[in-house]
Amino acid sequence: MDTGWFARATWQEPDFDPVALERAKRGRTVSVVLPALDEEETVGDVVASVRPLLGSLVDELVVVDSGSTDATIEVAARAGARVVRREDVLPGLAPLPGKGEVLWRSLAATSGDLVVYLDSDLVDPDPGFVPALLGPLLLTEGVHLVKGFYRRPLRLESAEEGTGGGRVTELLARPVLSALRPALSAVVQPLGGEYAATREFLESVPFAAGYGVEIGLLLDAEARYGMAGLAQVNLGVRKHRNRSLQQLGVMARQILGTALARCGVDAGGPGELTQFVPEAGAWVPRVTDVLVADRPPMREARSADARRAGVSGF
Repeated sequence: MDTGWFARATWQEPDFDPVALERAKRGRTVSVVLPALDEEETVGDVVASVRPLLGSLVDELVVVDSGSTDATIEVAARAGARVVRREDVLPGLAPLPGKGEVLWRSLAATSGDLVVYLDSDLVDPDPGFVPALLGPLLLTEGVHLVKGFYRRPLRLESAEEGTGGGRVTELLARPVLSALRPALSAVVQPLGGEYAATREFLESVPFAAGYGVEIGLLLDAEARYGMAGLAQVNLGVRKHRNRSLQQLGVMARQILGTALARCGVDAGGPGELTQFVPEAGAWVPRVTDVLVADRPPMREARSADARRAGVSGF
């Protein structure tokens, strides 16, 4: 592990003053984006945690909906966010399924020079998340991606364990990064959904359409800027719903496919995963098609969209 980078680029107790950060913007604008899919129980609280910063440190607060069938859109709008449906962004392009697709489209729906991503399933979201993530971007020259890290309790049906969340990180992402990009071993939460980046970076790289989006952005940032372009901040505790092992297996397959592709490794084989589940005393295979696909850099997509529309420039 690069202990020098860890010491220089890690904020263990980020206590950035929002007023001081607002002054440090120096004309730059900030967009906060919440991707959402059926998060009616939590999205309102996440929006409310950011809403007091709107008009000062934050210039726009947008929930990008990924096809919710519950009241996510209504709850988010009542809480004070601008809500955008993924189908309404780049409408000439049919959407792919997945979180990364929504994050990619959010770039066309927002305008901030800096973009903060927060997951919509946060429980008890901390109002300090956004200032903490923006601090290194606004105050440190050359930083393009700031990752949040945290303790992740494992929320069980009737109890909460102090640790144990982040299972895909510990069992897959960290070993893969250690083997293929060892410098990134110093990143505490490579898959975390709370992070901030410059639009300059985000619009210049592809986005994995599914759950590989976070590791893809991390690998691309390190390849483009080196470790000097990265920073990380301690966000304390992050509570969210935990997924079953079957769901995590599909997620891990997408993440592995993206990581291998970014590192020039041919994964081979179809984009599918075979899992085994017990039924009536027997174990039977369950095959899931797993999408491992990239959207092109948004700059290229905008240019292509303009050409299709017969428009020169933007």
